Amino acid sequence: MSTTPPITPSPSVGEVTIRTDYPDPLWVQAADAIRDQIASGSLRAGSRLPPERELCLRLGISRVTLRKALQTLVEDGALTPSHGRGWYIAGATDERNEWPNSLESFTETADRMGLVASSRVLRAEVSSSSIDEAEKLGIAPGTPLFRLGRVRMLNDVAIAVDLSLVPASLIPNAARHDFRVHSLYGALAEAGHDLANAETTIEAREATSEIAAQLDVIVGTPTLVMHQIVSGRADRPVLASTIQYAGDRYRLRTYFARHNRTELQ
Repeated sequence: MSTTPPITPSPSVGEVTIRTDYPDPLWVQAADAIRDQIASGSLRAGSRLPPERELCLRLGISRVTLRKALQTLVEDGALTPSHGRGWYIAGATDERNEWPNSLESFTETADRMGLVASSRVLRAEVSSSSIDEAEKLGIAPGTPLFRLGRVRMLNDVAIAVDLSLVPASLIPNAARHDFRVHSLYGALAEAGHDLANAETTIEAREATSEIAAQLDVIVGTPTLVMHQIVSGRADRPVLASTIQYAGDRYRLRTYFARHNRTELQ
């Protein structure tokens, strides 16, 4: 398993002319230029801007001027700063772009958000289950498991590292799927297993060196780790997964209701 995958390249900022003889200040022109490229789709939601030095050279402005332009875009909601890593193009704030509280695959969520899901496959193999893994899935220790490890991406931006475990007998055709683009949920449905619900636990954890390399973040960066046991219609576990999200690229939307209670006498 590779622990140092290639870093997703930053998008390019096209040729932009900043005019010193224009009445608008240089930082206003720079902000407008970046905003125009976001609107045109040249700079995609979730992608990282090139380094500040490169931006200064392309735009022909000083770093002080650039920082003022970038901060204006942050205040406008067009950019999101990430300490130590740079500036990211913000996504739409519509609730459709939040992770749902319904059970859907990464690919289904991406489709709903109007984004393209893809994966970098780290491992796809069958091996025996450990005692702990068997307990999670309600199977006997040593039962063969299909292990699928992926870096999950939206529009080529790494979002999470996903390790999924499925009893090999439930997905006998796993080898014929290209999990760089295929959905594991889809593969299970194709094999006749409808997924119904998931028991989920979410915790905060710092990124290790391996996770940091895969997500293109700094070691120690906060991440959100989601542990799920997904069951089918018969309420039997079908899939166990651990998904570690870059903390600033994930938002979970949920819903709470307060039940009526009989007042104490």
